[in-house]
Amino acid sequence: MKKDYCELCGRDEVKTTVHHLLPKEKGGTFGATANLCIPCHKQIHALYTNDEIAIRLTSLEDLRQDDQLSRFIKWIRKQPPTRIMKIRKSNERKRNGR
Repeated sequence: MKKDYCELCGRDEVKTTVHHLLPKEKGGTFGATANLCIPCHKQIHALYTNDEIAIRLTSLEDLRQDDQLSRFIKWIRKQPPTRIMKIRKSNERKRNGR
């Protein structure tokens, strides 16, 4: 992890991780990636399964336009880069056992 900017929310001076736009288990091992801050990366995987990501969220633009994720991005942009937050699995994912 290095301090950089998040390609999804645009915050600067945040620790970033590599997000495979097409999940590795779905064939994206050598595909396109994006540097995302830890909260954005965790939020994506808390809301969606790798199947859902592979089907409809394979670009930064797709992620930004998603209703649930766009609300999170709007909120996270206002948070300081040093703030540590808990990310919880969505209720729908809990109900479906994913």
